Amino acid sequence: MNEENSIAPINKELNIIPYEIENIKNLIYTIRGKQVMLDSDVAMLYHYETKYINLAVRRNKDRFPENFCFQLTEKEIERLKWQTTTSSLENEIKSLRLQSATLKKNGRGQHRKYMPYVFTEQGIAMLSGLLKNEIAVNVSINIMNAFVEMRKFIVANGTIFERLTNVEIKLLEQDKKFDIVFDELQKDKIEEFKEKVFFNGQIYDAYSLIIDLIKTAQNKILIIDNYIDDSILKMLSKKNKNVEVVILTSQKSNIERLDIKKFNTQYPTLKVAYTNKFHDRFIVIDSKNLYHIGASLKDLGKSVLLFLKWKILHGLKN
Repeated sequence: MNEENSIAPINKELNIIPYEIENIKNLIYTIRGKQVMLDSDVAMLYHYETKYINLAVRRNKDRFPENFCFQLTEKEIERLKWQTTTSSLENEIKSLRLQSATLKKNGRGQHRKYMPYVFTEQGIAMLSGLLKNEIAVNVSINIMNAFVEMRKFIVANGTIFERLTNVEIKLLEQDKKFDIVFDELQKDKIEEFKEKVFFNGQIYDAYSLIIDLIKTAQNKILIIDNYIDDSILKMLSKKNKNVEVVILTSQKSNIERLDIKKFNTQYPTLKVAYTNKFHDRFIVIDSKNLYHIGASLKDLGKSVLLFLKWKILHGLKN
């Protein structure tokens, strides 16, 4: 057999782990009650790039039913962190987070575009037949043996794994409870805020306070500022879903209609109106709390400024 018979050229520059069964066993995880391997790990063992492995699956869908190969969810990726500390998985998670951050930066969505695939023992056997190279044949034998030894290990230690799973679930529940408590503490922090002074250079502190205010809104945010720019859009991207934003500003503001349109495609709804009736800067949250700001939002922390909070007793009319 030679490389010409394979689905794609073998990448000899990939970092390859030794084929010993003990090493391969560290790449086997339990997901949905099945023992599986990540597509990136399978590709690494077979000396391929991951995209070619997944391409082979897409071209032969009828040969890879769900009990042979399936795609992970975000929750399953998070749970994998509890199953292993191998560098392979850590790199996979870092890669996915980097991809997610890139998508956000490019305005292409908040969620990861591609989740990794995993292969069961039967799926790997089917895949090795498609790859048609000597490396795939040789390494497949050790992979199959690794799956067999892992099954024996799990059967022999079933009670321990059940206890570990219960601990994992409890830890995840505690994390959720902690997030709830932390959010409540942050809300209390904003509620207690009456006035705040920021001095020259406290740019991050002033910026963080505005972000905290924006996050408290449940229905509507009204911003009055004659000199805003597109930096306000970055702040407003932190708002809760379905919160409407209205900005009243002057024609002198440096904010483009195209920026507003793009923002609305991802974080609706933002409305901008132009007026010269206001001199000072204000933020109104849910028609209840009014904040007077001593400087334009684009100049936060660049000079001494004062935040004042006022309670609106009867609410604002739309």
